[in-house]
Amino acid sequence: MQQKLRTYEIIPNENICFPVGTIVAVNQLYGILDFPTVFGKHKKNGIDINNLLKALVSYKLTDNFSISKAHDWINRDEVLDIFDLEDFSERTLYRVLETLGNNRETIISDIQDRLFDRYDFEHTNINVDWTSIVLHGDKSPLGKYGYSRDHRPDKKQITLGIAELADPINVPIAITVEPGNLHDQKHFRKTYQQVNKRLKQGSLVVFDKGAHSIENTAMIMADDLQYLTARKLNKSDDKIIANFGNYSLEIVDSEDGIYGLKIVKPSSFNYFYFSEKLQKEQLESRARKIMRQIEEAKEIQQSIDKNKKLPKKFRINNVLVDVVYSLQTKLTDLDEEEAIKLLEEHLITGREGFFCLKSSKNLTLKQALQTSGKKTQ
Repeated sequence: MQQKLRTYEIIPNENICFPVGTIVAVNQLYGILDFPTVFGKHKKNGIDINNLLKALVSYKLTDNFSISKAHDWINRDEVLDIFDLEDFSERTLYRVLETLGNNRETIISDIQDRLFDRYDFEHTNINVDWTSIVLHGDKSPLGKYGYSRDHRPDKKQITLGIAELADPINVPIAITVEPGNLHDQKHFRKTYQQVNKRLKQGSLVVFDKGAHSIENTAMIMADDLQYLTARKLNKSDDKIIANFGNYSLEIVDSEDGIYGLKIVKPSSFNYFYFSEKLQKEQLESRARKIMRQIEEAKEIQQSIDKNKKLPKKFRINNVLVDVVYSLQTKLTDLDEEEAIKLLEEHLITGREGFFCLKSSKNLTLKQALQTSGKKTQ
């Protein structure tokens, strides 16, 4: 039975709420890590940069919407009072962020100083990775067209590089922001050189195959460090794949059906894997692509047969480009079964389910797979 009266209609009011615990934690850690010294030297006049940054971090750990919304969130009497701030314009906030960006290398180095001085990390192995962020404006000089991980090749983007101390520490210690068209192999150097001087001798640098190159692995070895990376499969690997079942294979993961072969090279180790789960996923993906391409070919052929314009998605939509289309699909000479067979020959390589890791360090097959954090490639 109902024991208390309840509100049947919610009436809006001007009351606001926000998690005070987050603010307390930000204030404590900000002081513990000596961030007032890190940031204070970059702005001495006007608004207190440290109080503003504490408010901004508190906002990002709670609501975490746009910077414009951050300005509105902070510019409320209750929040301003907690952080001892006066009313400020949105332009002021952007100027502070611009100051941080202009001095980011110094700031990151100072933060690294404090982290490594304060904490006796049990290791300095690092994971390094890169991603891209789509830009919906056109004012950023770093905004360039490049390989879009967000599947938005029509938009400019920036690329980000992150380095973190590996498990079980998992603390980020480096970040690089570069133009959107910078390839991972080149971006690797920027991110790696921001942190390499902090690593202990023999530390392991783990990164993906997009950044793998002879120059990058040589750079790591020259610093007396070790590396573990994924490697793109090539023609010489096809011989191993063709005879994979004839080798003495080790069961690495029975649940996912992963088998491995360790190959010792003069200056490195190759860890060659086959995954039944990965093979199934990749073949299913190829099958979907085959059916998608058949449907596209049918759509084009129908337009040709009916003497119509191609559907917009197949056309070049640029008033400055004059194109005369002369198309003929192979569907006129093939039935659907033959078309599927032709697509299978082009899309299914025989490498499905196989991937390879490469390292300067002598690991077991299971160690290499677990350390890389990749059961699929």
